Amino acid sequence: MGKHYFCDYCNRSFQDNLHNRKKHLNGLQHLKAKKVWYDMFRDAAAILLDEQNKRPCRKFLLTGQCDFGSNCRFSHMSERDLQELSIQVEEERRAREWPLDVVELPEGHLEDWLEKRAKRLSSAPSSRLTPSGRPLVLRTCVPFHPPPEGSEPERIAPGAEQACPALRKRLLEGPNP
Repeated sequence: MGKHYFCDYCNRSFQDNLHNRKKHLNGLQHLKAKKVWYDMFRDAAAILLDEQNKRPCRKFLLTGQCDFGSNCRFSHMSERDLQELSIQVEEERRAREWPLDVVELPEGHLEDWLEKRAKRLSSAPSSRLTPSGRPLVLRTCVPFHPPPEGSEPERIAPGAEQACPALRKRLLEGPNP
């Protein structure tokens, strides 16, 4: 049978040889399908520029339909459509120029959050905090170094004695003489 060429633009396949491929790639159907495909990815500014340079399609204005569809050389956009498109182009231009203005946080948002966090930490159960006010982190059993003389040993969370009984015993008894 031979190899077949599949054209993604036209959704067609045909026998692949130089003559058939050239004939297809230069054909009107392929060129229109390729133009429609790439027109889907055009930005609003390019569309606006093209539509402003075209005259309105008489048949589309009278009947609301045109036999040529998207291939018509005249514009199918109304004045209102052109205004909406120009507003969209202007918004896109502003967004590119001032990207920081898009997202605005309310005033005092960070400060309010920090205040709430401080209140939440101050109302945390004391059994989970060390005397210095830092949260207690439970770790696996590690070598213990007793606190300096005269200082209070750090508290441990409930249930820690099951995790590491030797550590609990050393904390409660203090340093060995």
